[in-house]
Amino acid sequence: MAHEAHEAARERAYVKAITPRSEDYSAWYTDVVLRADLADYAPVRGCIVFKPYGYAIWESIQQDLDRRFKATGVQNAYFPLLIPESIFRKEAEHIEGFAPEVPWVTHVGEEQLAERYVVRPTSETIIGTMYARWIQSYRDLPVLINQWGNVLRWEKRTSPFLRTTEFLWQEGHTAHRDEADAEARTRLMLEVYRDMAHELLAIPVVAGVKSDLEKFAGAVRTYTIEALMTDGRALQAGTSHYLGTGFAEVLGIRFLDADGQLKHVHQTSWGASTRLIGALIMVHGDDRGLVLPPRVAPIQAVVVPVGPQRERARVLEAARGVLRELQAAGVRAHLDDREEYSPGWKFNEWELRGVPLRMEIGPRDLARGEVLAARRDSGEKTGLAREGLGSAVAGLLATIQTSLFDRARRFMDENTREAANLGELKGTIDARRGFVVSGWCGNQACELRVREASGASLRCIPFDGAPSEGRTLEGGGRRCVTCAEEARHTVVFARAY
Repeated sequence: MAHEAHEAARERAYVKAITPRSEDYSAWYTDVVLRADLADYAPVRGCIVFKPYGYAIWESIQQDLDRRFKATGVQNAYFPLLIPESIFRKEAEHIEGFAPEVPWVTHVGEEQLAERYVVRPTSETIIGTMYARWIQSYRDLPVLINQWGNVLRWEKRTSPFLRTTEFLWQEGHTAHRDEADAEARTRLMLEVYRDMAHELLAIPVVAGVKSDLEKFAGAVRTYTIEALMTDGRALQAGTSHYLGTGFAEVLGIRFLDADGQLKHVHQTSWGASTRLIGALIMVHGDDRGLVLPPRVAPIQAVVVPVGPQRERARVLEAARGVLRELQAAGVRAHLDDREEYSPGWKFNEWELRGVPLRMEIGPRDLARGEVLAARRDSGEKTGLAREGLGSAVAGLLATIQTSLFDRARRFMDENTREAANLGELKGTIDARRGFVVSGWCGNQACELRVREASGASLRCIPFDGAPSEGRTLEGGGRRCVTCAEEARHTVVFARAY
């Protein structure tokens, strides 16, 4: 009895190690990152170490996106981490946007370099320099390349996954014959990101175009997908940029067209990063820890043997059989057969780590020819027959995936409100946060006034329909939320990460 009481106390302590969201959302987030074994702080300012479980989530995202990219004709390549200063400074608007964040390499040993190198914050300039060598004729176009790698941006305030000095990402860079082709690619890649967010991460997003104030440095237009976290703040989950010919002109990326004229290519760039892991935590997590959608979860089902020690051998043999059945059905399953931890401790651990389905098997389950399945998202428990178990679990995982998306969609819908004037907008942002839909005249001064008054930024001018259709919401009879002039656009404001 004393041992059981000790184990119960340990189990309660395990859960209490996570700060409730209502008490301190930021502390809750950090607790989940650390306690769910996703990452740890590195001995380098603003950097984290991805632990195997956290990195496995990134691998799932990476593999999904990589498959989607390649389906559109994109190929992978790799470019240097270091960019010569003379190249980086060629695009004035670009360098101005990144200058405060970039670290420089100035010495090798004790020797000062003749030219400084920037540690890449993004790779438009170095990749464009190579494209200038590779592209000679219209027959060489389009060039469709993606790079998986890391970048450094010396952030003043950091948070694991969301904003770190070094982070992992992909950056796509394409070159095209004309604006129409480049614009179509820009929109296509945004669609890829939106599909990934919906289908893999179960995260609903609003897709649209950024204002000039919010667009990427050096871009003509920036398109974005914006997700809403459960603390009511927005998170930019992926961006796609039409760069026009600006980089091509300064880097000399020209081609001989079919009409015999030398022309500059039209370029795009697009990227998503490991901040998507932060989005997963905040969109789906709860006070017991992480909640992972099955498609992205490293472990989709964990099998836990239960029951008295005298029955252990028989139960463990059956649990191994369950594991084999699940794996044969394509389920990423894991058997927790550790003897040094109680079933209750294991339940808490796997709940904290967000495993979608816990499969319990004990003597009573064996007698009934069943396995008890407990859902992480709802806590619902269901007895599943051993016969046809693999297909039943696969179906249940699909149900959980859909349920998590629907729940997140409801939250976004319930926390999207309209504001007719700045007072209403500020009141909503202060009291409830969330997405605020308003009219905007298109004047940058009005956009800045909203930011100064409420701390909310213009997240996007949302599309009216699919991004490939290229339509953004017009004013719709609204007045500008700031100046009350006729609105040119309907826009979404929010405080953001």
